[in-house]
Amino acid sequence: MARTSVRYKCRSCGYISASYLGRCPNCGAWNQFEEETQETRKRSGKQPVSQLIQSTGINEPVKLGEVKAKKEERITTDFSELNRVLGGGIVPGSLILIGGDPGIGKSTLMLQVMSNLANKYKVLYVSGEESASQIKLRADRLGIGDNNMLLYPETDMERIRDQIAEVKPDFLVIDSIQTMNEPSLDSVTGSASQVREVTSELMKIAKLDAITVFVIGHVTKEGAIAGPKILEHMVDTVLYFEGDEHHSYRILHSVKNRFGAANEIGMFEMINEGLREVSNPSAIFLDQRLPNSTGSAVVVSLEGTRPLLAEIQALVTPTAFGYAKRTTSGIDYNRAALLLAVLEKRGNLMLQNQDVYLTATGGIKLNEPAIDLAIVMAVASSYTNKEISSTDCFVGEVGLTGEIRRVNKIESRVKEAGKVGFKRIFIPKHNYQSDLANLGIEVIPIASIPQALKLVFG
Repeated sequence: MARTSVRYKCRSCGYISASYLGRCPNCGAWNQFEEETQETRKRSGKQPVSQLIQSTGINEPVKLGEVKAKKEERITTDFSELNRVLGGGIVPGSLILIGGDPGIGKSTLMLQVMSNLANKYKVLYVSGEESASQIKLRADRLGIGDNNMLLYPETDMERIRDQIAEVKPDFLVIDSIQTMNEPSLDSVTGSASQVREVTSELMKIAKLDAITVFVIGHVTKEGAIAGPKILEHMVDTVLYFEGDEHHSYRILHSVKNRFGAANEIGMFEMINEGLREVSNPSAIFLDQRLPNSTGSAVVVSLEGTRPLLAEIQALVTPTAFGYAKRTTSGIDYNRAALLLAVLEKRGNLMLQNQDVYLTATGGIKLNEPAIDLAIVMAVASSYTNKEISSTDCFVGEVGLTGEIRRVNKIESRVKEAGKVGFKRIFIPKHNYQSDLANLGIEVIPIASIPQALKLVFG
């Protein structure tokens, strides 16, 4: 006979209490406890965790040097950008989580990728949000409606397990994880306990049956994947599909990858026929630059292992009020405020009575410290009303004393700038190497902000 127990769990940190609490004693969050009802009974289709350990071939302590590791075989898709983000292709038996804002194109991307793989492999697409006819209409619009992919509109995990055991697919898509329901739990669909239990079940399916599982997840208003944080810890790869609703370009960003480098990006463009790859993102972000304009500087940013040229624009105008305004888009606000203070102190520019507006064009978000020098030069250009040569670009981190600090992977940045057609690149002095002069672009090492201002503006 099943025994039922009730407990309360914090949605923010997972703290468990026997009674309801208004404030979590662990993380301090208010009104985050939800009721969970558990029944201790045997679940159909379940396999003990020990089988997951035994499937790896290691069930006792072994010296690391004696373990025989084999290289993962990867399955490549027709989307080279997706292959890049995943580290060279899909690893069979992996569990991949894709998150993003509503309408950004997560389901469209999965539908296009799986329809391609369905020509060689058996694919099961489980949808908890759309009916089979709705998916068919979208597939016809994308021009991929005639393929062998299996559609299964269902949210009950017990029925999904039965279909997986019967179909034995090579690829499984869950759209989305927040709509799936584990019938053995009495909590609400989409709750932290449901998401955690369903993900745990999918992980066992992926590892024990060597089925590659793609999981689509919703995000919160802060941009994080909805559900407990353990969701991201359990999966092998976490991808974020990002983009501005006012732009057609989308960025697939890897924040975790057990089989490749993290922070890789892939570029796509949303058109009527679906998502199309962008093979040269640098040209996309620079093709609309206005010649002979002030307040514009180009930076060679690094996203994962991919160097990317982006334009940073600044507008400096006298403030109409007593308090100067600072506004940023695609650039960290606190970092921009710090750089403005350094530029005023070390570059002798009076910015305390100026409104400053900064943006990274094209809807891209730039976060690495190497963009500091380009931000400083764009602000100085707008303030002095002097233009920066359209063939100049900048790389470097700015310190509080006005020094230009070294950045990583300088050679790949210089190569990308030369390939796009820039004539000069300003880099930190401590990054300069003699072999950089043979990359087809003039490399100018600088040590401080005053030196950079003098070389660029005279």
